[in-house]
Amino acid sequence: MAATQKQPVTGAGPFNGLLTWVDQRFPLMQLWREHLAEYYAPKNFNFWYYFGSLSLLVLVLQIVTGIFLTMHYKPDAAQAFASVEYIMRDVPLGWLIRYMHSTGASAFFIVVYLHMFRGLMYGSYRQPRELVWIFGMVIYLCLMAEAFFGYLLPWGQMSYWGAQVIINLFDALPLIGPDLSLWIRGDYVVSDATLNRFFAFHVIAIPLVLLGLVAAHIMALHEVGSNNPDGIEIKKNKDPQTGRPLDGIPFHPYYTVKDILGVVVFAAVFAAILFFMPEFGGYFLEYNNFIPADPLKTPSHIAPVWYFTPYYSILRATTEGFMWYLGAGVIGYVALIILSVKEGGMKLLAAAVGVVLIAGFIFIEAKVWGVVLMGAAVMVFFLLPWLDRSPVKSIRYKGGLFKTVLAIFVIAFFVLGYFGTQPVTTAGTVVSQVCTMIYFAFFALMPWYSKMDQTRPEPQRVTG
Repeated sequence: MAATQKQPVTGAGPFNGLLTWVDQRFPLMQLWREHLAEYYAPKNFNFWYYFGSLSLLVLVLQIVTGIFLTMHYKPDAAQAFASVEYIMRDVPLGWLIRYMHSTGASAFFIVVYLHMFRGLMYGSYRQPRELVWIFGMVIYLCLMAEAFFGYLLPWGQMSYWGAQVIINLFDALPLIGPDLSLWIRGDYVVSDATLNRFFAFHVIAIPLVLLGLVAAHIMALHEVGSNNPDGIEIKKNKDPQTGRPLDGIPFHPYYTVKDILGVVVFAAVFAAILFFMPEFGGYFLEYNNFIPADPLKTPSHIAPVWYFTPYYSILRATTEGFMWYLGAGVIGYVALIILSVKEGGMKLLAAAVGVVLIAGFIFIEAKVWGVVLMGAAVMVFFLLPWLDRSPVKSIRYKGGLFKTVLAIFVIAFFVLGYFGTQPVTTAGTVVSQVCTMIYFAFFALMPWYSKMDQTRPEPQRVTG
């Protein structure tokens, strides 16, 4: 069989010959057609679909500004803080680059959280997009690691002590904890060795992994096609002659032009924050971080940056008294599984896991479980494709039960985030404990309430 010939680049133009030469040696036009010009996306994308492209934009912004910052930054405990001040005061437009990078870090998490929320609303994690969702969650984990490693680099008071607190969390893990925390620090305390390895991870290792994961995320998305607000698979309704989806339009030029509007609005908001309030009241840049790191002087209140605070709040809420409520929750959950599941093997497995957890609650101290729950709060998102049992994907056709539960979950997430920024109080701990139970109940009970929800039938075609 003869080899398939590549289609030459058609159309007159000064670069037509060059494009043809490149295309014969590299699949340039094939990539253009598959991922832009001939990639058919649903025609009913709305406001919530801006945040995927904005996430890519902010990633590029962070990489570019990060490159310029590394030209002047010194990853040395004796010079790191001074080098940041040098960038801010003496490097031409250094203050702008630094503020773009620090504001971009928070902007990155804002658009990613909104992107994830859109997935929750419209069921973008459901079949056949499970792998797209998993790639996205791994990107989220890498983004958290990238932010954590970069947080130490300014070598301010909050950077130093925040890193000290977070690394010490690993020390609580049984058996491997002390060795793991020592390996992360590279020393027995947060020191020059810690700064050097965090710099290497932040500048080289994690960005390389992030770029690969973003490419895999986009390729997996374009393989199965984009979801839409109706949750309908547009590939099911194709033109019999052309084979193109009847409810789809080419991503370029329609959505590339549409995304430009989103970029312009985002740039305006970003610039307003950048020029008028780059610290954002201490949420984007803490005031203590403008003080050089002092290992002998602990700040009165240590808290991570806002995008980590919901999980930090879960960690702090896990007290000895709270373990009793967790134990009661586990017993109730095991009973629910036993009463509602028919398979005997599943009942035995649930009972066995419940017994192990209760024993762990009794014999393992609460601070260890705080670390476990903080990690589980992130990892549980990976299970969403298999927890949601609703017959429909989109929130448009789900009933009031799911909408109410989702609203309560979002409120609990915000409340956890707020109390994670505040000093520990008795009332704040109780509220955080209630919100922690709500947070995990949202996922644990999803197989039941998603089936009980009164849904409406999905239409055959997208509704716009």
